[in-house]
Amino acid sequence: MSLMDLPICIVPVCPHAGGVGLCELVQHLILFDYISVSGSLENRMCEYVDHLHEHFTNPVIITNASYVPPKDPGYSSEMKDDSVKSHGYPDGEVWQKLLAS
Repeated sequence: MSLMDLPICIVPVCPHAGGVGLCELVQHLILFDYISVSGSLENRMCEYVDHLHEHFTNPVIITNASYVPPKDPGYSSEMKDDSVKSHGYPDGEVWQKLLAS
């Protein structure tokens, strides 16, 4: 039996957003849920971790403990060129320092 066969399937979900760029991506899931699925913010939650946003061209915005819908098109996951260059494996500056120690 699949979940699609059930007349009502209520499974609480809290999207994980604790990695590099996951907060930038998961905000779109929240918007989709609100607009196309639930139409409500009741009993809705999503993880948020406040680090590494400085590496993105369109970082996530949080106001009053809520994700703010992005104004720019796309998935908000484009990284800044400098961040990609300095963190690229194995030639990036960050990796070079780690490998030298």
